Amino acid sequence: MCGIAGVIHSDKNRAIDSQTLVNMAAIQYHRGPDNFGYHNPQGAGVGLSHARLTIIDLDEERGRQPHVSDSGRYMMVHNGEFYDFQRIRASMTAQGARFQSKSDSELVLQMYPHYGIEKTVENLRGEFAFSIYDREEETMYLVRDRFGIKPLYWTETEHGVVFGSELKVLFAHPDVKREIDSEGLYHQLIQVMVPGSTAFKGVHQVPPGHWIKIQRKDGKLTIEQHKYWDIDFPQAEEHLKVKEEQEYIEGVREQLLEAVHLRLNADVPVGAYLSGGIDSCSILGLSASVRQDPVKAFTIGFDDADYDETPIATEMAEMTGAEQIILALSAEHLYDHFERTIWHTERTIYNTLGVAKLLMSQKVREQGYKVVLTGEGSDELFAGYPAFRKDMFLYGLSDLPDNLKSDLQSTLAESNELFKGAMLPREEFKSEAIDQKVGFTPTCIQSWMGCDGFARNLMAKDHVDEIKDYDPGTAMAEQFDETQLEGRHPLDKAQYVWIKTMLEGQILTWGGDRVDMANSMEARPPFLDHHLAAYAVNIPPQMRIKGPVEKYVLKEAMKGLLPETLYKRQKFAFMAPPAHTDEKKWSALMELMDEFASEEKIKEAGLIDYAALQDMLRSHDDPTVPRDHKVQMDAILNHVLGVQLLHHHFVKQDIPKRAAAKAHELGWAA
Repeated sequence: MCGIAGVIHSDKNRAIDSQTLVNMAAIQYHRGPDNFGYHNPQGAGVGLSHARLTIIDLDEERGRQPHVSDSGRYMMVHNGEFYDFQRIRASMTAQGARFQSKSDSELVLQMYPHYGIEKTVENLRGEFAFSIYDREEETMYLVRDRFGIKPLYWTETEHGVVFGSELKVLFAHPDVKREIDSEGLYHQLIQVMVPGSTAFKGVHQVPPGHWIKIQRKDGKLTIEQHKYWDIDFPQAEEHLKVKEEQEYIEGVREQLLEAVHLRLNADVPVGAYLSGGIDSCSILGLSASVRQDPVKAFTIGFDDADYDETPIATEMAEMTGAEQIILALSAEHLYDHFERTIWHTERTIYNTLGVAKLLMSQKVREQGYKVVLTGEGSDELFAGYPAFRKDMFLYGLSDLPDNLKSDLQSTLAESNELFKGAMLPREEFKSEAIDQKVGFTPTCIQSWMGCDGFARNLMAKDHVDEIKDYDPGTAMAEQFDETQLEGRHPLDKAQYVWIKTMLEGQILTWGGDRVDMANSMEARPPFLDHHLAAYAVNIPPQMRIKGPVEKYVLKEAMKGLLPETLYKRQKFAFMAPPAHTDEKKWSALMELMDEFASEEKIKEAGLIDYAALQDMLRSHDDPTVPRDHKVQMDAILNHVLGVQLLHHHFVKQDIPKRAAAKAHELGWAA
């Protein structure tokens, strides 16, 4: 798990400054504090750099990147993990390949010349982002894993393309402009983002399951985007060919066990995150069964009983003999670390759960651990979110009597009352463009698209004018592959939309990689193994959600290792207590608002309408405002604070200067 960076110029004779490459590695020191490397051969117009976190092959020199082929034709940098790499390495060696390290990263350097990019990527399993350059073909590939677990950004400059693991890496290059654009601002305020976009003008993400091909010809660069994988739900009629329930249960158990077993492979100790949910409890239970020694489990505890899952997590830890470390957090102190969290997430967050997870990864590192297994991805594959249940009741059970549909929806609403306005919409929101593409507007994005009026009202006038004809539903729908939606069951469609928007844009960013790597800590999500995913999509919808029971097949597959309390309870969303639930937490939020969203700071950034913000704060204090309305406003206020911090961190500050200072502090020199 590392940080990568690079530059390719349209003019191959234009030199790439070595220290700039080193500075781009230094600004992401948190991703790879163990060592750094760079490579920019003369006359190539290409430079790569790397900050390394040693997990596989602890030999610092042998595992140092960039990796360069003996001939000098190929060079590459890699962030992430390739699983089952020993088998592939042995196979390649038998075919004549000669590896210089024991690192999994070197696989690509040996596979690409032999197989080409398409077959190479097809054979890679895990979470990864990498770049490989072919000097003879003058072609660079930027490749991102299937679900987008690892980040990868790129932008065009006057002289070529700059890329890196984080936005700040791009911004460390003096040619890269730093400007929050109107559409980016709008999407930061409503939480849900257009796939592949960022808050900053001209800065893109490599979409999950894609590669970007950059080729130089006659002094010009051509840029092409290619999709190599997508989540592929079967046609709806295929779900009618139902197998015996037990076959699906055993299949899930077998596939998940293999995914967990592969991800326990490391040259350093591996722990596990543990909440009170089925997902992390399943991962811990399987890990404990596979391992010979006790697993160390890390749990976040909140001081509000309505949101705290510590009791069930502790019961699970005791059942498995795990050594549990509990990080007890007071809601009021989460805002003490909000500013630092935004520096790492590089996007706004609606809830301080992102802060809590950053503090948890810090705790993990303090305990001497670099790697943990996590439960992310289970809800996406097995339909665990309350929004999926609602869509199943509304659109996926056409033969169910209306009175039973009503009963199921009432049960859902009662069990998720705390999360209405966030995980469930406060009121229905329809997008005509998404309706046309999907067949309905999935509940999972209604909460955030329903913030449209709030967002436009809060934006500064010139930004509002810029997006007066902008339709976010159209922008998002255009990124959905129609061939993956046509003829699918409504539940499959809802899961597809969430995977394309909120999984990559939220769960795996401010809830995953970015807050984990902030503390040089690698998180591995076994549920997002693409072999497991290929099996899960074929489970019939009525076995993913069976009556009021979400993730039914997964629950049954893991029944033997789950606490009875957890097995019997309905899905409970995991989030930190919102600010309005605690007077001290609200005061902490207001202190940050005074510091970063004062009238002076608002005017300086030019993003937010100060008068509209004050009106919202006054409304928030009104005791007659319903709870679900306050939950939604809490999210929007966090976003307002977030965009002000994005300006503070990345526009106002001189990032190239900060990167140079960090390199000097570390003693990283070209």
